[in-house]
Amino acid sequence: MKTGCGAPAMKRYLWIVTAVAALAACERGGQKPAETTPAPAAKTETETAAPTPAPEKADAAASAAMDARIVRPPSDPYPSSYKPYPSKPTLIVGATILTGTGARIENGAILMQDGKIAAVGAAGDVKAPEGAVRIDAEGKFVTPGIIDIHSHLGVYPSPGVDSTADGNEMTNPNTANVWAEHSVWPQDPGFTRALAGGVTTLQILPGSANLFGGRSAIVKNVPSRTVQGMKFPGAPYGLKMACGENPKRVYGQKGGPMTRMGNMAGYRAAWIEAAAYKKKWDDYYKAAEKFYADKGKSKDGDKKGDEDKKPPEPPTRDLKLETLAGALNGDIRVNMHCYRADEMAQVIDMAKEFGYKVASFHHAVEAYKIADILAKNDICAVVWADWWGFKLEAYDSVRENAALVDAQPNGCAIIHSDSEIFVQRLNQEAAMAMADGNHMGLKIPEERAIEWITRNPAKAMGILDKTGTLEPGKMADVVLWSGDPFSVYTRAEKVFIDGAMLYDRLNEKLSPRTDFELGQAMNGPTGGAGQ
Repeated sequence: MKTGCGAPAMKRYLWIVTAVAALAACERGGQKPAETTPAPAAKTETETAAPTPAPEKADAAASAAMDARIVRPPSDPYPSSYKPYPSKPTLIVGATILTGTGARIENGAILMQDGKIAAVGAAGDVKAPEGAVRIDAEGKFVTPGIIDIHSHLGVYPSPGVDSTADGNEMTNPNTANVWAEHSVWPQDPGFTRALAGGVTTLQILPGSANLFGGRSAIVKNVPSRTVQGMKFPGAPYGLKMACGENPKRVYGQKGGPMTRMGNMAGYRAAWIEAAAYKKKWDDYYKAAEKFYADKGKSKDGDKKGDEDKKPPEPPTRDLKLETLAGALNGDIRVNMHCYRADEMAQVIDMAKEFGYKVASFHHAVEAYKIADILAKNDICAVVWADWWGFKLEAYDSVRENAALVDAQPNGCAIIHSDSEIFVQRLNQEAAMAMADGNHMGLKIPEERAIEWITRNPAKAMGILDKTGTLEPGKMADVVLWSGDPFSVYTRAEKVFIDGAMLYDRLNEKLSPRTDFELGQAMNGPTGGAGQ
């Protein structure tokens, strides 16, 4: 018998002694032993002092130990190292504020403090702490920072030459294993030009040659030596997929697909393979959790042979299937390059077949034809204002496309760039789309249209809880415009990212160039973002 094991062991010991004594008495007197209740053992001083761990704490510790022994592929092996630039408490007062939530505040004020939006409201209601920077913005506008949901900056940087063209891995119809962040060149001069246009966040996507193009990278538009220093903290990954002409054109003479039905067959085969891969890991997790739970219960060797059991082996990792399984889990958001309405409808059916969700259709020049279906399925249409006709599947567009998508109850329209030029003027792109909608009688107010380049892309990218609107507690990603942002004459005057002023049109020292530009003809250390 073990000794020194505390009150339970002492109780067992006293019970045995009592029983033996009773049996001995019976043997002497020929009587059956009387039923006895052992007296409770007195606790020693040491036993009294020893704390009893709370059951919930013990369970949590056991669960943590079990999790540490279960193999789990890292969800983000290249984590963000982004740290906001230094900022000062700043009050912008007197501006017209479009909050991105559908509100418009005339003669408003916004306070940024500690990298967050501290308050938004009427000018007389928002107070600044002592020592705060005060910006008089009478006659000017304030909006959330612009978000470009479809960018190729960094993967197709400027200068555009073969050696830096790293956006399309055109080696297989399914390259879900590649990640855009591993191609992003942080010194792309396009980033600072986008900053001068009020862009504070971008989703950088692989190209559209493949059925599955790979993972996206969501970045803050800040100067950085590494892409990790730009990565938006806590943002989910996106998956780029493409339908229609591009995969047909690239792979038609390389073993396929060469038809739209071949495209669909390729997607479905990949999802079937991904579902099987996901099940292998789910089964492994279930078996491993049971194994370690059972091992914890039998740690004293009560179960014969337990010491010979070995833990279950995890499946072999596959980077391609890992990404697709993440989409099936809902951890990775699906961005689908698709022009034609009929193809979008079929992709929605396919998503239901395999249990994943399409977050957004990109380019979507025929989105107006199925605007009700998109709204019903909570899918955003990512469109241009008036770019069309450059190939047949882009032909049947209308300038009112974004407005018609937005007009549906629960409609979600987004204006994107897909261009190192358009990204500098997304406010004007949104203005054109708004004007076309108003021309047909939809009466879209500016406070609604601003959502197409702020709130809605944040929603589709899974970062609306952090940015995209001017609400207390969110990241202070803010643009002060010289006038109405829907006017062709207006410029972004000051751009704040997490409360830090990173661009000032009136101050050349806050108009950075990238390191790549330095030392080249006509390129000084500043003045690169717009001057």
